[in-house]
Amino acid sequence: MSKVKQRYQCTACGAISSKWSGQCADCGEWNSLEESTAVVGPASTATAAATNARYGGYAGGNGITNASDVTMVEQARVSTGLSELDRVLGGGLVSGSVTLLGGDPGIGKSTLLIQSLAYLSEQRRVLYITGEESLQQVTLRARRLNLPEKNLRLLAETQVEAILGHASQEKPDVMVIDSIQTMYTELLSSAPGAVAQVRESAARLVRYAKQTGTAIFLVGHVTKEGALAGPRVLEHMVDTVLYFEGDPGSRYRVIRAVKNRFGAVNELGVFAMDESGLKAVKNPSAIFLSRHPEPVSGSVIMVTREGTRPMLVEAQALVDTSHSGSPRRVSLGLEQNRLSMLLAVMHRHAGIAMFDQDVYVNVVGGVRISETAADLPVLLAALSSFRTRPLPSDLVVFGEVGLAGEVRPVSNGEERLQESVKHGFKRAIVPYGNLPKKAIKGLQVDGIHRLHEAIDLLD
Repeated sequence: MSKVKQRYQCTACGAISSKWSGQCADCGEWNSLEESTAVVGPASTATAAATNARYGGYAGGNGITNASDVTMVEQARVSTGLSELDRVLGGGLVSGSVTLLGGDPGIGKSTLLIQSLAYLSEQRRVLYITGEESLQQVTLRARRLNLPEKNLRLLAETQVEAILGHASQEKPDVMVIDSIQTMYTELLSSAPGAVAQVRESAARLVRYAKQTGTAIFLVGHVTKEGALAGPRVLEHMVDTVLYFEGDPGSRYRVIRAVKNRFGAVNELGVFAMDESGLKAVKNPSAIFLSRHPEPVSGSVIMVTREGTRPMLVEAQALVDTSHSGSPRRVSLGLEQNRLSMLLAVMHRHAGIAMFDQDVYVNVVGGVRISETAADLPVLLAALSSFRTRPLPSDLVVFGEVGLAGEVRPVSNGEERLQESVKHGFKRAIVPYGNLPKKAIKGLQVDGIHRLHEAIDLLD
């Protein structure tokens, strides 16, 4: 007979101990041992083998197999009813997949999922499980958004064993858990939300998804730093990790994939929030461009790339005389350390010093830019503000700046240029390595090797 055995696992190094202690004996980390469970005994192996014989492919009991002998099954995609969510998922929802969705409170996670589930309920069996709200609250949201309710199945429950029991009878194709931090398993004595409870509850739900082919969405809380709360192993368990970002006071929301076993990572989806819920934004470049009535200093348009989509966004800079001994370097949407490095490069290789200036940089619309193609636009925007000299309104810029003052090419340069032409831009300053092989009608492209060449072009 199999039995459940209590054990303690280090959240820092993963070492397992039979009893709790204040310090991990393997890595020396303090207060890192968390309670967990393990099923031991001959029955556990037999159960795993029987499960894999029935469903095939999930870990445990399969034995060693040649890759050439593995049967490939086409992963059918199911539309969620929101084209931008489908894009981020890699083209739609995959049966048996587990998706973790995180975001700030009030950003619209529950709204997004109830909209998708209502659409899916017209063609699939769905189940929305809430651990934070009552059934009346969930129904009220669905009615406020004018969503179809007839086949939208709801369950208010926090115990994982009870949820799996209901799911075994209901047999849903898609299931939402809102949220994983409210779930608990009776195998552990710790309170809901504890690291051990979150990890064990997620593990049981993931196992159910793989065994039955049910697609599951897990809603996750985030910390004050914006990272998903709970153990980092939670992100390793699931197939897809999505972050829902944006200012709750703004009507625009951005959903970003940071992990996806079924599609591209760093894919971006854009939504607009109104009284009828979240609407997919077909042309996100249009909402991130200010289109000032007259040229203003400190503003430049750059072409970034998020996943498979080139996108135009506006980078703004404000340079002002510092009245303190330590000038400020503040960036929103960009890495602050990189801003300091770029300003040092401009001083060393272009002879323009801002060591006595406060420098503020912002990406309009709340977009976060992680790629290095923003280096050259940020420097030109800062220079424009420093000199109070507006840049041409029909200019786009992209390129990586190295520590030696060189401007390096970035990926998919021609696609970025084609996107800028669609929005009516007439001139581009790009790395020399990104010059198109054939001239692009209506666009003057200047290729540069070094930073000072870009500055000379604008003088």
